[in-house]
Order: sequence, then structure tokens, then C-alpha cells
Amino acid sequence: MSSDNSELNTKHEQITKYIESLSVGTKLSVRKIAQELDVSEGTAYRAIKEAENSGLVSTKRRIGTIRVEKKEEHQIDKLTFAEIVKVVEGVVLGGSAGIHKTLNKFVIGAMQLEAMLKYIEPGNLLIVGNRVQAHMCALSQGSGVLITGGFDTTPEVKKLADDLELPIIGSSYDTFTVAAMINRAIEDRLIKKQILIVEDIIRKDTPVYSLLPTNTVKEMEKLVEQTSHTRYPVVDEDQNPIGIITTKDIIGAKPDQPIGELMTLNPLVISSKASVASAGHTMVWEGIELLPVIDQDRKMVGVISRKDVMKAMQYMQKQPQNAETFEVQISAGFEELRNSEGKLYFRGSVTPQMTNYEGMVSEGVLSTLMIRAAYRTVQEHKKGDLIIDSCSSYFLVALQIDDVIEIVPTIIELSRRFCKIDLEMMCNGVRVARSMVTARILQ
Repeated sequence: MSSDNSELNTKHEQITKYIESLSVGTKLSVRKIAQELDVSEGTAYRAIKEAENSGLVSTKRRIGTIRVEKKEEHQIDKLTFAEIVKVVEGVVLGGSAGIHKTLNKFVIGAMQLEAMLKYIEPGNLLIVGNRVQAHMCALSQGSGVLITGGFDTTPEVKKLADDLELPIIGSSYDTFTVAAMINRAIEDRLIKKQILIVEDIIRKDTPVYSLLPTNTVKEMEKLVEQTSHTRYPVVDEDQNPIGIITTKDIIGAKPDQPIGELMTLNPLVISSKASVASAGHTMVWEGIELLPVIDQDRKMVGVISRKDVMKAMQYMQKQPQNAETFEVQISAGFEELRNSEGKLYFRGSVTPQMTNYEGMVSEGVLSTLMIRAAYRTVQEHKKGDLIIDSCSSYFLVALQIDDVIEIVPTIIELSRRFCKIDLEMMCNGVRVARSMVTARILQ
């Protein structure tokens, strides 16, 4: 069976290389590839679908399958000048031809021109007021310019920007405000970068195996022998997932029986742009092992398994934190401690950021703190992530800034895939809040 798999992989690699050698715009067909490379039409079909998932070809209605130029993935942590215009609510004063270029560093022009030039490099963005000489020098060194305070620049500077295709952006905000707005945009980008989406974990190194409803039980058994997989998505002619078939479904079936009569209809699917966490939540909640992944046109572009999701979530836990969400910032000030019996609890102070408009601690913040404490408590006993089912909280005493609070968790129930935790929040020996959290454990 291993030799069959290696032979199958070799044929797929051969077809992929053949497709990559074709010029953009070339029309392909299953029959043509099968004849050209002396492979079966089934192998050619699956290889073309794999190439479509990889972005090498595209199937267009009434035209067929066309070789297309593979798009490079956009780096989410790179801002473009066009995005900066939106962030600072600015206008383009010149150099609009370069508005879609990416930039790598920001320089605030709050120094003498000679000193400023030491920091300006190609691909930078100089943030400065109405200093025309600085505008000219920055452009000459390959840097874009962001003029703050609502000021304009000279026609000569605008002409140089047009010639060099380097944008000059104008904003009515002052330099400090503009810098804060850009920093916030970068922080948001870093947070998004940390969030894995389904598209990130779809395997590109192996073909996606699927079946048509007209395929027979015998054909499925042959595919099982080739791949050793036990479940497959069933798609229609347009690659829309319409069912799931497993080896259990075909037990006792006749060899010539179509799998469309045996498959589970209307399968759950997930968007390629959905987060890995939401995929895990769906799999745990519904008790399924395989999810077809679809694009915006509801065409299947791959599949993910529970194993894929778990590997991805373990990978995320090991990554360094480049940017912090509000939830992380709120819980970061609480330290883990042990009482005389070795029981885990958490202690921290109420900060101004935790309060509401009345000056009291926000109930939403307190709920967040208790849920995070539940997470950290379970992780001490189980390797896995929590998917919260419910959280019932009671707030007994209002808290104020600088109050020192302690969160004491007690595990009521903990099984392989479920947990229930009671949490008490204390301040100066008085119970101020209590919460009961139930959750499923993804592992």
C-alpha cells in the first residue's frame, strides 16, 4: 500500500509540474492531461482540483479550467500607504501612483534636518509638519511623507513625488495623534496575525480526496486502499460539498451501489476565512472529525480534521505574544499563587482601565477575569483549550480602583472532555462576586 501511495504522489507531482510549466491563460482538461502524461482520468481530475486549491488554475463557467497566475499571500503585518490614508483620515497630495506600496518603518520628524536624514531609509514614512525641505529630502531618499496639522506642500515637492511614485499624504491631525493612530493600526494588525484562520492550516502538500455521488462503493474502497483515509467529502460537479461518506456507511453495501445513496446529506462546512478556534468549537460541539472547507462561492477548497485543529492550537500556544488584546492586558496583572494547602488562586489590583463610566469596576471585566482564571486552572490539569458552554455570575459588592481582589477557583467536575468550575472573588476577606463556568475541553 505504501508503494501505491508513493506512486500516486509521484503522479500528482508530475502533473503539478506540468501545469506550472504552462503559460498563464492556457486551457486544460482532464482528458488532455491524462493523454499527455499517460495517467488515468481520475488521477488527472484530482490533480487539477489540487492545483485549483493551490491557486495554479481556476475553473470558470462556460470557459473551463484555465492556468492562472498564482497570487502571493498578503502579509498582514505590512501596511500600505493607501491603508495609512484611511487610518489617519488623510488625503493624497502627490505621488498617487505609489499609494499601494508597502512601508517598513515610521520616522517622526521632530529634530534638526541633518539628524533626521540619518534615520530616513527607502520604504519609510516621514511624519512631519510644514517643513518643505524635510519633504524634499525624504522623497529624495526613497521615503513617503505624511504632513500633519492640515498643512500643504509646494508644487515642486508634489512633482518630485509624482516622478518618484512616492506618496505625500496630508492629515488634519497633529503629529502625536497621527502617531498614536498608526500605532493602534499596527497593534490591530499584529493581533490579527496571531489569530490562525482555517486557510492557514489547510495542507498544501497532499491532494484533497473527494468523491462524487455517482461513484460506487467499489470505487470508494479502492480510494481507501490508496489513501488509508476513512472518511471523504462528497461534492457535486461544481465542487460544492453535498455530503460526507465514511467506511462505516458502506459496510454491507453492494459494490455497484452509488455512494450518494449512503452518504450523510447536508454536511457542516466552514469558511476558509473562519478562525481555527471556531472550527474547533464546531467540531467539539457537533462531535465530528472532518470539516469541508469552502471559499466565498461555497466551493470546497480543502478539508480539516480534528487532528489538524489540535496541532494548530498547540502551535498558537507556543508562539510569543507580539501584541496584546484587552483580555490579555486585563488578566496580565493577576499573579498565580498557592495557599497553605497548595491550592491555586489568583491575586491582582483593580486598575482604572477596568472601571465603567460610574467609576466602579465593570461587571464584564470581572466576568472576563473569572473565565481566564478558569482557563488557567484547567490547563494545570489538562492539556487543551476550553470552549465555554455557559457562565453564570453574581456580583455582590461594588469594587473600586486599587482594590486588591483574589479569585479562588474550585473544580466541581473534570472529565476528559468536560469541566465545571466554581469561582469566588474575594476582597479584604469579603466575597464580592461568584461565578459558575461549564466548558468543553478540546484535546
